[in-house]
Amino acid sequence: MKIGLLGGTFNPIHLAHLRIAEEAREACGLDRVVFIPAATPPHKATAGDVPFRDRHAMTQLATEDNPAFAVTDLESRRPGKSYSIDSLSILQHENPDAHFYFILGLDSFLEIHTWKDFQGLFRLAHFVIVARPGFSLPSSPTELLPVAVREEFCYDTKSGNIVHKSGNLLIFIKETRLDISSTRIRQLVAEKHSIKYLVTPAVEDYILRHGLYLSG
Repeated sequence: MKIGLLGGTFNPIHLAHLRIAEEAREACGLDRVVFIPAATPPHKATAGDVPFRDRHAMTQLATEDNPAFAVTDLESRRPGKSYSIDSLSILQHENPDAHFYFILGLDSFLEIHTWKDFQGLFRLAHFVIVARPGFSLPSSPTELLPVAVREEFCYDTKSGNIVHKSGNLLIFIKETRLDISSTRIRQLVAEKHSIKYLVTPAVEDYILRHGLYLSG
């Protein structure tokens, strides 16, 4: 089975997140895309102190109409920071026959050298890197790799792929560029403006019913 993994704070999850997941699913022939809400993000605090239960609930609501999408509460079931290397290791142990595809935006990939044991991530999964608004791919995508791991990759002229020594691939895709951000959505809610068509109706209803983001 080919399983895509899309992590984030999802504060809140919006239509661009869903579109990224769908385009990665289609481009890579994934059987499933699992959304992984972060319980305790390692790099920054959760804006507005919105608890995991709300972000997890919104992610479930946003994905419930797509049978290829699933949501896990994995990162709430262990203490400490929500490091991707730990989550991926657990998922691989629980699904030993699966092939994992780690989906992330180009903006996040450019900061991967700051992640815990980022070298290990390349050994555990294929990477699906999505070009985001404001970021474009260079002519030689290997330039995007942290210097510390560049020697672990090579370009396969036959397949046209960038391949890690483990056999895992770097796959670059260009998404439909929906310039939507969770930051902007939170700002709109705080200013009492509409967020319709930026999030799913179920997520919009959840935010309004629970009074999220009203303090900015």
